[in-house]
Formats: sequence, structure tokens, C-alpha cells
Amino acid sequence: MKRSMGLWELLGFAVTALGGALLHFLYDWLGGTIWIAPFSGVNESTWEHMKLLFWPMFIFAIVQRFYFKDRHNFWCVKLRGISLGLMLIPIIFYTYNGAIGKSPDWLNIAIFFVSATLAYIYETRQFNNKTTTCNNPKKCLIYLYVIAVMFVVFTFITPELGMFRDPISGSYGI
Repeated sequence: MKRSMGLWELLGFAVTALGGALLHFLYDWLGGTIWIAPFSGVNESTWEHMKLLFWPMFIFAIVQRFYFKDRHNFWCVKLRGISLGLMLIPIIFYTYNGAIGKSPDWLNIAIFFVSATLAYIYETRQFNNKTTTCNNPKKCLIYLYVIAVMFVVFTFITPELGMFRDPISGSYGI
């Protein structure tokens, strides 16, 4: 595949959209198998929906990095893009629910896709911006690993905070 970053980012969006949709149901489809729990949605909490965005974006970034080894700013842009997507999910969800009330399922799905879209648009612009710098790409990769560990740990040791609460069952985590 040609090394066009825009096409790669479009492919990344497709992988994230399909991967996130698959991960939403995978835990239930596999009968609550514990090994898939850190990577898929185990309930309908906001945190679990953030997980559906993180894993496909992060795994795609790891694959994408093999094709763009010459980009010094790669991990900095990816950290910013993934962080943007992760922040948009609760910001949009809680803003909408606070203003209007309970959101329908189709809107929650749309929030995921809008967040992924904006994250990849941001990344594409940053990759195409010749002035985007990165002071410490290794530190950015470490931050992404820390986020990954948080998704794993908080699946099993879930804080009793609102964004971790399943609105359907009222439970936290698995």
C-alpha cells in the first residue's frame, strides 16, 4: 500500500469502527469469557465504550508504525489522537444527557463514530502539518501503554465512579 498517511488514517477509521462494533458484542458472544473482558465491552458504562475506541486505535497504530518508521512525531500524534477520541466520548455523552436527558441507543452509537472520526481527522491534520513536533516519542508510547493497563485493570478492579457504572444494571465492571 502506498505510504499516503491520509489513506492510512481512513483505513484506521474503518478498522476502529468495525473493531469497536465487534468488541461491543464479543464478550457476550463468547459467553462472558474472562480473557476477552479487558478488550471488549463487559457492560454499557461510558468507560467500556471508551475501551471500544481505544483498543482498535492502539492496535492499528502499532501496525501502522511499521510502515511509518521515519515519522519522528508518530507516537506523539497517535497519543493526542487517541486521547482526543477517548475524551470526546464522555464529553459528548454527558453533555447531551445533561441537557436533554437519557439518550437513545442510536445516539450512543453515533457518539462513538463521531469521536473516532474527529480523532482520525485530527491525526491526519497533525501528520500533514510539517510543523508538528514531538519532544519525546518514547514517553508518548509509554503513556499509551499506561492507558492500556488502566483499561485492563479497571475491567477487574472497577472504581465506583459514575463513568464506570452500567446504567442498565447499576453494577460496576464484570
